[in-house]
Amino acid sequence: MGASSGAGSISGSTLPKWQLALAVGAPVALGLGYMYYRNSSKSASRPRGKPKGGTGKENGTAKDKQLSVDGDDPSKVVSPPQPRNETPLEKATRYKNEGNDYFKSGKYDEAILSYNKAIETCPTENSMDLATFYQNRAAAYDHLKKYTAVKADCTKALELNPRYIKALQRRARALEHSREWVSVLEDVTAACILEQFSNQSTLMMADRVLKQLGRQHAKEHIENKKPVMPSKHFIRTYFSSFSNDPILTKLKESETMEPSTGYAKARQAMREEKYDDVISFCSEEIDRPEFVPESCMEVYLLRATFHLLLGRHTNAITDLQKIIESENSSREVKTNALIKRASMYMQLEDPDKCFLDFEKATEIYPECGDIYHHRGQVNLILEKVNDALEDFQKAVTLNPDFGIAFVQKCYTDYRYAILSKDKDKINKVLKDFEIAFEKFPDCVESYTLYAQVLCDSQDFAKADSYFAKALQRDPNNANVYVHRGLLQLQWNGNINKAIEYINKALKLDNKCEFGYETLGTIEVQRGNLKEAIELFDQALALGRTEMELSHIFSLRDAAKAQLTVTERLGLDLSTLSSLQGIS
Repeated sequence: MGASSGAGSISGSTLPKWQLALAVGAPVALGLGYMYYRNSSKSASRPRGKPKGGTGKENGTAKDKQLSVDGDDPSKVVSPPQPRNETPLEKATRYKNEGNDYFKSGKYDEAILSYNKAIETCPTENSMDLATFYQNRAAAYDHLKKYTAVKADCTKALELNPRYIKALQRRARALEHSREWVSVLEDVTAACILEQFSNQSTLMMADRVLKQLGRQHAKEHIENKKPVMPSKHFIRTYFSSFSNDPILTKLKESETMEPSTGYAKARQAMREEKYDDVISFCSEEIDRPEFVPESCMEVYLLRATFHLLLGRHTNAITDLQKIIESENSSREVKTNALIKRASMYMQLEDPDKCFLDFEKATEIYPECGDIYHHRGQVNLILEKVNDALEDFQKAVTLNPDFGIAFVQKCYTDYRYAILSKDKDKINKVLKDFEIAFEKFPDCVESYTLYAQVLCDSQDFAKADSYFAKALQRDPNNANVYVHRGLLQLQWNGNINKAIEYINKALKLDNKCEFGYETLGTIEVQRGNLKEAIELFDQALALGRTEMELSHIFSLRDAAKAQLTVTERLGLDLSTLSSLQGIS
């Protein structure tokens, strides 16, 4: 596949990033780095404590599916006394109850008039009651779609009762209408914390807002982002995902003379792994007056590939387009260009263009196994397991000696067997992995993907031994260390060992974006929010695609919102992290 996804699969991170959620007990899709409340299975029992600021009913707990008015509990309704004996609070409560009756009847303007009287009558020292009256009036404004008034009343309610969950939820909804995403996120995060992450509706809203905010920040960031060349290991891994890359074929040609042309210098830079120089040398060649593009499409392919690795998609597409449209490109070069552009379109979240390029590649060079291998990876990411299985089978048939395609097929067979609940098929897959170990003993992906299968079946000790075998073959593979760290969390909750492995990964490869992102998520779980934000910033500097950046921004935005909220509400981070399950 492309620069990130293709290399990621080879280095042991072929599974979606949501695997991180399973390891740390956090819904990473939510981005909050939070865990669904650990006692959710005991939802029938009462919480061990209530947030300050009123009862669960008053604060809008998970049972309040519809945000409505407060104060309808019959046990709390004050019977109308004689007017001459009525206190100001009792009178205000009577107006509030009158407003609630209007509200239930759908007479929202009349309800607002009654709540006005309740607010005017209520003594200022009865702050909790006054907060309820403001929240109820906000509910009526909400039904009338007067969102500015909703925000104003909810803000007043929260000034009186900062931990008023229902007011937080309602103001978040009103802010969402005006697309004030940061403020929405802070309110919904506060609600999540106060509800101990038990309200599915609030969590889903947080997920929605984080994705929106993540996309917005990613678009802004990518326009001004300075491209960073991936690590040497990443680049080697990327090229190894092709069984027949024309760039590598050209490198195998012996050159006895000192390189004189830009292209010769670029090839020499590739051999010496001086990757930062490749693009400039290619450009030097292309800018020569005597350069004839039709005779050397490999120069464009090499430059396009490194633009792609840097995340310069516009530049990459320009060069790839020249190759694809040229009648003088060899079928090997043109097919490779189509595969790389297809993978890039997938990174840019345009699967239609992605599959169209794969289809063009099959028309030009139907015997090229790389087409089916990379398309199989795309299908697997899209959960099109049957299509992925068909592609990997074709890739293996065309190129039976390409180990990576063979083990990708094994893993896809496993996914298919799990979906179909076919135990015989599962057993066959396990035997196929044994064949892979014998046939391709140096293929790191054989061991990492088998370890993933073992993690699925919770055979953690054996999985760890296969990650260890992968590292014996490729001791500089940072991503395998990250996965081994995640395994420690799944296996026995050994957070210190997990962090040790991830730090080892970052020491080996200080450009391991997966390591920074994973460690940042763990630090969120531990309540170390400032440290987490710094780690997410490091991951953002390395992200190459808008899809990657959007995901990392979601994590960072969530951590920032949690930090803001805990400081605002005076919450203890150590208590919060204990709720999240990691200490």
